[in-house]
This record gives sequence, structure tokens and C-alpha cells, in this order.
Amino acid sequence: MSSTTATQLLEWEDYLVVGLYFGFVLAVGLYTSYRSRSSGEGGSVAGYFLASRNMHWIPVGASLFASNIGSGHFIGLAGSGAASGIGIGAFELNAIYILMLLGWLFVPVYMSSGVFTMPEYLRERFGGQRIRVYLSVLTLMLYVFTKISADLFAGALFIQEAIGQTSDEWLYISIIILLAIAAIFTIAGGLTAVIWTDFVQTILMIIGALILMVMSLDAVGGYESLVEQFFYAAPNVTVYSGANNETNCGEPPSYSMNFFRSAVPGESDLPWTGMLFGVTVSSVWYWCTDQVIVQRTLSSKNMINAKGGCLLAAVIKFLPLFILVFPGMASRILYTEEVACVDREECKRYCGSTTGCTNSAYIKLVLDLLPKGLRGMMFAVMMAALMSSLTSIFNSASTIFTIDIWTRIRKKATDSELLIVGRAFVIVLVVISVIWIPVIQNSASSQLFVYIQSISSFLSPPVCAVYLLAMFWERTNEPGAFWGLMSGFVIGMVRFGLEFGWSVPPCGYEHEDTRPEIIKIIVGNIHYLHFGILLFFISLAVTIMISLLTPPIDKKHLHRLTWSTKSDTEVRVPISKKDLSEGVSNPGFEEDETAKSANGTKNLPSADKEEEEISCLRQAFNCVCGIEPSTGEVEKPPEISPEQKAKEAAEFLHQSPRGTLIVNASAITVMTLTAFLWGFYA
Repeated sequence: MSSTTATQLLEWEDYLVVGLYFGFVLAVGLYTSYRSRSSGEGGSVAGYFLASRNMHWIPVGASLFASNIGSGHFIGLAGSGAASGIGIGAFELNAIYILMLLGWLFVPVYMSSGVFTMPEYLRERFGGQRIRVYLSVLTLMLYVFTKISADLFAGALFIQEAIGQTSDEWLYISIIILLAIAAIFTIAGGLTAVIWTDFVQTILMIIGALILMVMSLDAVGGYESLVEQFFYAAPNVTVYSGANNETNCGEPPSYSMNFFRSAVPGESDLPWTGMLFGVTVSSVWYWCTDQVIVQRTLSSKNMINAKGGCLLAAVIKFLPLFILVFPGMASRILYTEEVACVDREECKRYCGSTTGCTNSAYIKLVLDLLPKGLRGMMFAVMMAALMSSLTSIFNSASTIFTIDIWTRIRKKATDSELLIVGRAFVIVLVVISVIWIPVIQNSASSQLFVYIQSISSFLSPPVCAVYLLAMFWERTNEPGAFWGLMSGFVIGMVRFGLEFGWSVPPCGYEHEDTRPEIIKIIVGNIHYLHFGILLFFISLAVTIMISLLTPPIDKKHLHRLTWSTKSDTEVRVPISKKDLSEGVSNPGFEEDETAKSANGTKNLPSADKEEEEISCLRQAFNCVCGIEPSTGEVEKPPEISPEQKAKEAAEFLHQSPRGTLIVNASAITVMTLTAFLWGFYA
């Protein structure tokens, strides 16, 4: 069934659908932004960054899924499915269990602590600033290297084939337009607009992907035919690997329909040990400590809605295996010569890459199978995935920069300044992202999803280890956490350099490998998922050892910051320089006025007033930056005692018996179905 026909391009009907879609989503974003400002929530830090903690479980769950599923998933999951079958789908099933951990273990502690960002939680938990600042910088780096860059690269691939323009000029023009629209959504409305646009785009993504799944399975003759034909989908022009050329690089692997694959180095691309444990480490970091994800759950109106949002996202996470991975496998059958190419010259001719064209699997289906109009709708869905991811990252990254970094530079910044800086930082992220595009284009990895997961395995395990210990072991202290992070970061960066410092030739071209033998042995014998496991336990051991060798943190500083103290009603005493045994090399322990503002204990300053007569230019500036003109003294909310604040924080975790029963029963059902799928495709 191989096909080498020319790829269809978008026509005027498709562009009309795309234009209508963008107009609709933009209207939703601006409307929610207007409502947020009209209600008085948009002009505050809490309203902009946490949607005033008033979100229902449905938009929270939809936003969790949309923030996770970007163009990188559409292209990456389908591409890996085309390359080696269903194994990559195990990443999605693993996330279902981790979402349960998020809703039932992590979110209760985050909500009771009253924090805005994840680095801020560690600052409250350990005191000092060095961990908070380090994690803020690391998070922003990961956003650029794995999230923004990967989504842009995926979107770039789609744009190139959709418009039939492969020049760099058209590529950058298209990306800049998309980034501008995403930035408008983020700047205009804060988290409320982001969550509601995510909700709309999630519906579009699922509908479009379901339609294409049905059409692709129908094109190959159904599910049983898909499984049978996939193992024979090898290109006519191929290359061989091995000492005696015994391996055909163009043939799908024999384990393509299994999740559990050999753990022996070199025998499989996704060893079962790594899929069970290595993926779990990276997933806990991503789902339970990453600002983009956790920020959505922190916007929930109460714990039941937070758990309900996690459950909804978990249910939707069943879909990627069926709507992305299986269509990717179908694409290999339908377009074998192009999608499954292994010869360098052939691949260069088909997709412009010499390492493989599996990343084009989903794009081929969209452009060749779908009719006019519907093709435009799916293009809009792909761009929706891109913008959902980008808007979420832009908003969360601006939160981190504003609350965790800018307040260290400008200790007396007003709320208005914080809002302006947060939105301005979005522009900085856009510039960095565009600059990073050539690096991703020249990446040696032929599977986008594998590239993302490998970087996560090199940098995220230490963070996962420290958060787990911080939340579930009260004896963990600041020196232990800091040096656990530092040791893990150094080791991870060494592996990062070994992995990406040399180009690795694809299958059949091993004779061109110029890496030193020692690097071949280390990188070749230690899978990136196995490395993630080792790095996690090294960081864990260092943190525990140093924590035991240094003084513990007094319990008066831990109220509502750990699992065992989440329901405490005692007033939490902030860790001061006197209490912290980390020396004078880490100054700035006391919470300043800006930090208090970020924690919701400071009102909009009455001194920050606008003149009665405001120019049109200034009015436009205020509109973009979310600054509401002051008509006089700002009305101060009634002050409550620290004891009452502590009591209210603990009561926030209260759940009705009926709601608790529903979410717990639903969680058990979802996890049981997940275990069934693991067993069915074992």
C-alpha cells in the first residue's frame, strides 16, 4: 500500500476554516480577559497568575491535557509510533497514575501552603533563596530547550508541508505569526484566558484527531489489518546494519506491538525497566512539580475540583495511544517509502532530513487523507495544540520570572510593576525561542519525542528526588536539598554533553561514528531512561546523607508544608537567617514586602494612582499590561489574624463525604483500566 504521491497543500477553503478558528479562539480569550478585569480579578497578581483560585474541574482538567499535548505530541508520538510501534504510548499511560499522585498527594500540600510557584514552595519549605533561584533558572532553561523549542520545531514541520514552502524565510514568518497570537492570548488575559482557551482547543484537538484516527484505520483496512501490515512496511530502498549486514534498518522491530521490551542494552529502544521506573521519575517531575501543570490545579476552587480536574485529564490521557500512535503506524503502511525511509538520499529528498522522516507521519495523514475544509480544521487543531502549549508555558514562565527572580532584583516592586514585568518577559521568551529554532533543526535525533524525553531524563531526576523528600520526609533540610540538586545537575550535564556533544549516525552508517570508544560504551550501554533512575537515586542519597549530617528544621517552620502537617492550624513561622544553618553565603532569608505581595498579604498600593486625564496611548498601554486606573484610595480587605489565616488554609482542604467518595471511586476505576491496557499490550 506504499504511496509516493505528492502531498496535498492547503487550499482557500482550508485557510478560511483556519481564519474562522483563530478568530473564535481569540474572541474567547479576550472575552474571558474582559470578564476577569470587570470583576476586579484581572488587575491583581492572584487573578492574573492563579485565575483567583475559582476554576471548575472541567476547565482545569481540559487545561491540564491541553498544556501537555502540543504539536510535539502530535508529531512526536505519531512519529515514534511509525518508527517502532506502540511502545511510546506507555509514556501516556504512565501519566495516568502520576496524575493521581498529583491530585491526591501533592496538590493538598501545595494548596494548604498558599504558594504561587513551585520554587516558592521550596523557599517556604527550606528557607533561603539559592534553591528557589536555581530551580527558577533551571525551569526556564527546560522550557526553552524541551517545551517551546520542541513545539516550534513540530509546528515548523507542519507549516513547511502544508504551504509547500520549504525556505527558512517562510518558516520563520509563519512561526512568528503563531508566536504573536499565542503571546496576545497570554498577555491579554492571564491564567483565566489561558485556561478557557485551553478548554476550547482541547475539544477541537480531540474531535479532529478522532476523525483522522477513523479515516487512517479505514484506509489500512481496520485495526487487525494495521497490526498485520505494520511488520511488512519496509521501504524498497534500504540499508543494513551489523557486522555481517544481518539487520535491515528499514524493517519495523519485532516487538512493535509490546510495551514490555528487552532491558538488555541495544536489544530494544524502550527497555521495560526504564518504562516502568525511569519514565515514572520524569513523570513525577513533570506532572507534580512543573509550574505549567501544577499552576492549573492550584487555580481550582477547592480540593474536590482539583482532584476532578486531575481525573478528567487522566481519562483523556487514554486517547493519545489510539488517536496519535496508531495513526502514526497507519501512516507507515500508507506511505512506506517516505515515512519509513532509511537511506540518506531518499530521506533528504522526501522531508529534507538525512536521519529519517518518521516525524512527517502525522502530517502526511492530515494533508493526504482529509478533504478540503476538514483538512483546514485539522491544521487549526494542530496549531491549537501548539498555541495551547505555548500560552501555558508563557504564562507559567512569566509567573516564575516575576515572583521568583524579579522580586530579588526589585525588592519594593509594586503589583503594577509585577504585572508589567510578567507580560514583558513573555516577549523575551518569544525571542529566545526563535533564536533556538536552528539548534532544533540540526538535532541528531530523528524522533522528536525521544529528544524531549532524553533531555528530561538528564535534568529532571534530582528535582523529583528533592520534592519527594521535601514533602514526605520532614528531616530533609536546605543543605541536603541544595547539594542533592547540585550533584544531580553536574552528573546530568555530563551525560547531556556526552549525548549531544557528538553526532550519532543513524542505523546502517555506524562506520561513520567518530565518538571515542569510552563514550560509545557509556551512552550505548546506559539507556537514557536507566540513567534517569540512577541519577534519581544518587540525588536521593546525597540529599538524605547531608540532611542527616546537618541540623534539622524546627517543626514550627513546617506547618502545612509537608504531607503530615498539611492540616495543621498552627501559625507557620517563616525560616529566618538565625534559624537556617547554611552560613552567610546565602543572604536574603527574610520575606520582603514584594514576596508578601506575591503571597497575597499586600494590597495594591494606593500610591500607585493614575492621573484623572489619561492619554489614549497610556490607556492602550494600561489595557495591555492589565493596570486598572485608580479612582482613589484602594479599598482594603478586612484584615485577619495570622491564627485565622492558618485556620482558613487548613480548612481549604475540607472535602464533602459525597464528593470524596465519587472522586476516589473514579480514581480506582481509571487506574484499573490503565492496568488492563498495560497487561493487554504487555
